[in-house]
Amino acid sequence: MTEAKNKLVKSWLTKAKHDLNAAYKLSVGDDPVLDYAVYHCQQAAEKALKGFLVYHDQRVDKTHDLRSLILLISEIDKAFLAYQEVGFRLTPLATIYRYPGDEMQPDPARFSEAFEDAQTIYYFVLSKLPEEVYP
Repeated sequence: MTEAKNKLVKSWLTKAKHDLNAAYKLSVGDDPVLDYAVYHCQQAAEKALKGFLVYHDQRVDKTHDLRSLILLISEIDKAFLAYQEVGFRLTPLATIYRYPGDEMQPDPARFSEAFEDAQTIYYFVLSKLPEEVYP
């Protein structure tokens, strides 16, 4: 693997890690901001999956649809198919709370599920990549 590619994959994974950290920080304290926290959960999973694609020399499209990313990745590694339901749960969080509408704020249980889902995807992606690209 070239140094430039190594750096790019590491950058995707670092951004994913930062999104996980942001989600956590936004969820704690006396005044949690769960609408933004769940958005960062979705983003963490998306960026981790895109880092996996970059590692495998695949084109990274501008999409928030984790289900489609997981299906694309499953052509490389079938083990990702086990995470389709996680992708299904996380995908809507990219937009559902970002704009005014009927749902303004998720409840704490929805955040907890999203945070766990995002961590699951992130750490599964890491388990499939060499340590040299870890953040």
